[in-house]
Amino acid sequence: MKQLMFDDKDAFLAKLRELLAAGTKPEQIVVCTPVPVHEAMKLLQVPESKLRWFTFVGAFTGLLSGFGLTIYTVWSWPLITGGKPLVSLPPFTIIAFELTILFGAVLSLLGFMFLSRLPVVKQIVTPVETGNQYAIFVEEDR
Repeated sequence: MKQLMFDDKDAFLAKLRELLAAGTKPEQIVVCTPVPVHEAMKLLQVPESKLRWFTFVGAFTGLLSGFGLTIYTVWSWPLITGGKPLVSLPPFTIIAFELTILFGAVLSLLGFMFLSRLPVVKQIVTPVETGNQYAIFVEEDR
């Protein structure tokens, strides 16, 4: 594995463009940067994360569960006070909101663990190796 280190973001991006122009496949390149570099992600054609769908499904399930739980409870054990309606959405919104946040967070965590295929580790890069530098690791053809 070839390792290239840069102190400058522009030199890092120039070398990355050069490697890609020379025919190196994006799958063979691993980059480590001290800050997110969106240009590098575009050059390497990194796809958008599917994690947001896990969060959406969890949040939507929590919302439906919150309203479903409260409405089912009030219909199963009605407590009629002062002629008020049994199903009143404003107080139910609090439970629905809390379950939306809870389910969204839990499914986000599970989705992260599933999508990152934990605990498989291809390569361990310590901060001592890169520090505040931009690093490019190129896997050689086999």
